[in-house]
Amino acid sequence: MIVGPTAVGKTKLAIQLAQAFGTEIVSVDSRQCYREMSIGTAVPHPDELALVPHHFIHSHSIHSEMNVSDFEKQATLTLSQLFQQHAVAIAVGGSGLYVRALCEGFDELPTVDFSLRQVLNERLQWEGMEALQQQLKQLDPVYYQEVDLQNPQRIIRALEVCLASNKPFSSFRKSVVQTRPFKIIKIGLNVDRTLLYQRIEHRVDQMVLDGLVNEVEQLIPFKNLNSLHTVGYTELFDYFAEKYSLEQAIQVIKQHTRRFAKRQLTWFRKDPAIEWFQPHQYDEIFKYIVSSL
Repeated sequence: MIVGPTAVGKTKLAIQLAQAFGTEIVSVDSRQCYREMSIGTAVPHPDELALVPHHFIHSHSIHSEMNVSDFEKQATLTLSQLFQQHAVAIAVGGSGLYVRALCEGFDELPTVDFSLRQVLNERLQWEGMEALQQQLKQLDPVYYQEVDLQNPQRIIRALEVCLASNKPFSSFRKSVVQTRPFKIIKIGLNVDRTLLYQRIEHRVDQMVLDGLVNEVEQLIPFKNLNSLHTVGYTELFDYFAEKYSLEQAIQVIKQHTRRFAKRQLTWFRKDPAIEWFQPHQYDEIFKYIVSSL
C-alpha cells in the first residue's frame, strides 16, 4: 500500500514496483475512478496506464457514485482475484478513508434518501460550509477532527449518514480491525515541504496546459453532483460563474491543493504501520518490501 500527499510521486513508484513484481495496480483514490474526471484528478497518463494493468481508473461514472463502503467491497473482490494469479499486488492512493477501508474494513453505510442530500446541498449553497461544519462537529466530533473540512462532498456524506441513522458517521468503521487474507505492507512517500509545494504548483500549471478548464466546462451541467465537489473543479466552476478571474481560480486551486496535501500527511502520520521514504529511494523501498514479505 503506497500512500502520501498529492504530487509526491506515488504513481511512478507504483508502476516501478508493479513491473518489478510482475503484478497489477489497484488505485485507492476517491476520484480517479470517475471516467469524466481525468485531468483534474491526475489520472496516470495513457503511456503509464499501458505499462501495467490498473484497476479503479475510469471504472465508474459520476452518475453512479461510489462511496467508501462500495469501494471496500469492490476492491477486496478485485484483490482476491489478483491474488489467484499474483503473489503481490500494488495498491496506491492518497484518499485516507479509502485506504483505511481497504486495509481495516468499513461497515455497510445506511441507505440515504436522495432528498436529504438535496437539502444539505441547498444548505451549502445558501448557508455556506461553516454551517455544515458546525453541524458535523455537533453530530460527530470524532470525524470532524479527521475530515477535510474544506471538502463539501465529505462533509455532506458524513452529515447525511448521521441524520439518516441517528449515529455518528465514524461509528460505521469496524470497531475491530478486520483481518484480511493477505499481508499489508505500507509505504509512505514524502519530501521536503518546499519541494512538495513546488511540485503541486507545477502539477496545477500542467493540468491547465493539458485542458483542465475545458474539462471542467464540460461538467458544468453536473456541478452539483457530490463527486464534482473536488479541488480543481469547484474553483473553476466559480470561475465560470464569474466569481474569480481565471488567474485567481488557478491560484486558489494551488492554495487548496497545498492545504489538502497537508491534511493528507496529518492523516497518514497517525498510522504507525507506515514506513516512510522519499520518492527517489526506490532501491531502499524495494529491499524493505522484499524483507517484509
